[in-house]
Amino acid sequence: MNDINPAPAGVDSGISAEERQWAMFAHLSALAGGIVTAGWAGSIGCFIGPLVIWLMKKDTMPFVADQAREALNFNITVAIIFFALFVLTLVTLGIGVVLTLPIMILVGLAWLVFTIIAAIKANQGDRYRYPLTLRLVK
Repeated sequence: MNDINPAPAGVDSGISAEERQWAMFAHLSALAGGIVTAGWAGSIGCFIGPLVIWLMKKDTMPFVADQAREALNFNITVAIIFFALFVLTLVTLGIGVVLTLPIMILVGLAWLVFTIIAAIKANQGDRYRYPLTLRLVK
């Protein structure tokens, strides 16, 4: 029986531990921003962290830039969805909340799950792509 341990994730790809950690922070900063600003800025706070990390590291760490841009695009997409659902609620004079509130809860749970998965994958050195994301920032 051949019992060979595989190399740690990211080692073969040439992505340093520092880059993997920064990429993970890019995803988790959206989570932190969402928690900190939930009361007064809602989903807007979710893309401030990835934006700052992308602006700081885009010229020096390509893997971090890629993952921060991915987190930024995903969080902008989620913000657009929440804004559209909010407008739909207002247009229907609040009656639409019967439909929009469950959708908001589902989108919020999906956002949480995908953000955690992305942070784990980035820490392993894998380039994670969020599903159903508008690629607005290139």
